Amino acid sequence: MAAALWRGLVNWLTPPKCVVCRADVTAGESLCLCCWQTLTFIDEPVCDVLGTPFEYDQGEGALSPAAIADPPPWDRARAAVAFTETARHLVHRLKYNDAQEAGHAMARMMLGPGRKLIAECDCIMPVPLHRRRLWQRRFNQAAVLAQHVARLSGKPMVHDCLLRQVATRSQVGLTAEERRRNVRRAFLVPPERLAAVAGRSVLLVDDVRTTGATVEACAATLKAAGAARVDVLSFALVLAPAQLHIEG
Repeated sequence: MAAALWRGLVNWLTPPKCVVCRADVTAGESLCLCCWQTLTFIDEPVCDVLGTPFEYDQGEGALSPAAIADPPPWDRARAAVAFTETARHLVHRLKYNDAQEAGHAMARMMLGPGRKLIAECDCIMPVPLHRRRLWQRRFNQAAVLAQHVARLSGKPMVHDCLLRQVATRSQVGLTAEERRRNVRRAFLVPPERLAAVAGRSVLLVDDVRTTGATVEACAATLKAAGAARVDVLSFALVLAPAQLHIEG
């Protein structure tokens, strides 16, 4: 009762706003109906490996031609929404404006499409930032999402097993192959943390998956360190190659 009264007082003093357009909403850390309707949610059926949507149900475990032709080092990937303008605004609110309410809203959207991956993982890891970038930005947006997903699901979050050892250039504007070269050998599992990775099922969390180059490098590093399974859960997935210049 005390918590409910406190929330009521806070809402009266600072009425909750949509995390995208700042219109009035009935609950904090949420979107208004208009902004919600502009999101493109990625629902089943999807490719079991890439998480890209199918036009019709092809059966459990179905793979897309892209997944068959060029299998990634991860096992399964899922995303909550397609990378539309509203999704981009949410990502940028968290990434560049430190809007924690955006991170809460994004993490809640990730729970549905990621439910099976979350249930079957041993631990949750964010895609790491290099310490220089972390110092400049003050926080890692992937870690914010991973922390919220871990808290909401009850799964442990591990942040010191996968490190970014190379301060790579921004991925924005690079082609798919340039992105792969940019993050090649950028990550490592410290020798003292190998035992914490070996034989475990890891869920990697990131904000946006564009070409997948970054999570490919992360997954390959974790598999080389002995991880039994690596799945990927992101908030947004870029479906159109023309969007490569928009987001990293």
